[in-house]
Amino acid sequence: MITIGEKIQLPDFPLLLAPMEDVSDPPFRIVCKANGADLMYTEFISSEGLIRDAIKSRKKLDIFEYERPVGIQIFGGDEESLSLAAKIVDVTNPDLLDINFGCPVKKVACRGAGAGVLKDIDLMVRLTAAVVKSTSLPVTVKTRLGWDEDSKNIETVAERLQDVGIKALSIHGRTRAQMYKGEADWSLIAAVKNNPRIHIPIFGNGDIDSPQKAVEYKNRYGVDGIMIGRAAIGYPWIFREIKHFVATGQLLAAPTVDERVEVSKQHLIQSVAWKGPVVGINEMRRHYTNYLKGLPNIKEFRNKLVTLKEVEAVLAVLDEVKTHYQGFEIAPQPIELINYHENCPL
Repeated sequence: MITIGEKIQLPDFPLLLAPMEDVSDPPFRIVCKANGADLMYTEFISSEGLIRDAIKSRKKLDIFEYERPVGIQIFGGDEESLSLAAKIVDVTNPDLLDINFGCPVKKVACRGAGAGVLKDIDLMVRLTAAVVKSTSLPVTVKTRLGWDEDSKNIETVAERLQDVGIKALSIHGRTRAQMYKGEADWSLIAAVKNNPRIHIPIFGNGDIDSPQKAVEYKNRYGVDGIMIGRAAIGYPWIFREIKHFVATGQLLAAPTVDERVEVSKQHLIQSVAWKGPVVGINEMRRHYTNYLKGLPNIKEFRNKLVTLKEVEAVLAVLDEVKTHYQGFEIAPQPIELINYHENCPL
């Protein structure tokens, strides 16, 4: 059993759904929870946006009982703003509050937030301490190895953040300078986990795209659990497949065509209900590549799915897919880690 704070209890080797801008919303979290995600996070939320009462920021606070345990993630580079945002989050009653010190994109990092805080570790510690003091929730942090190759200071960062009161730490195995290029380096994540001073849970993140890799990294690096981001986009079954492989050493069969279509439809309907038809349909488009991966000659159907603008029309195409490929058995497919846009798939 993995414990975060006094109340959050997770199973041994939990699987976490990463906070991803324009992805980790309630519709997506529904299908990930149904397939075995143990702890999920909202999209990251600007502390300044919350304080200004920005509609988009406030809407990201939406959480539901079936999601628990669920954390709300905030970001910012100012102590007062983060403190006020933490108090606002506190009222919405999530299970924990997470601070984003990992988003690498320019519009966030160059404003001194997200991974931009990695340039100033003293500031990172002050920001974290301010949030811890402002909320009754357990506070966790998501970050990277460092700003660049010459400043991989995650071991020091982990100790100092633990000292000011965080209850868990998730580490993406790249620097900010790497963005999502190259291979994630988990050796420093393991160094943090194996540090005798560290007693909080350490979760690893980066490049986990199969049950085999999840188990390999579990055994090699000894982390308490794994956070999965891009591999879950359009493939929420990654959670149940990893759990099955951890428990049995056997690979599950790939989801059937019927299951892929029905989950796609559920996701689309929930997306439209929560965001409205225009945004709901548009933001579903990034998921179809993996939802339908492995189906031969799928391009014609997929082109329709990413261009149609009416819910009924999209649902009709999904039904066509179901009928056209009835009885087709999909072989396990490598999951494509999609760099879906310039926001933050943490």
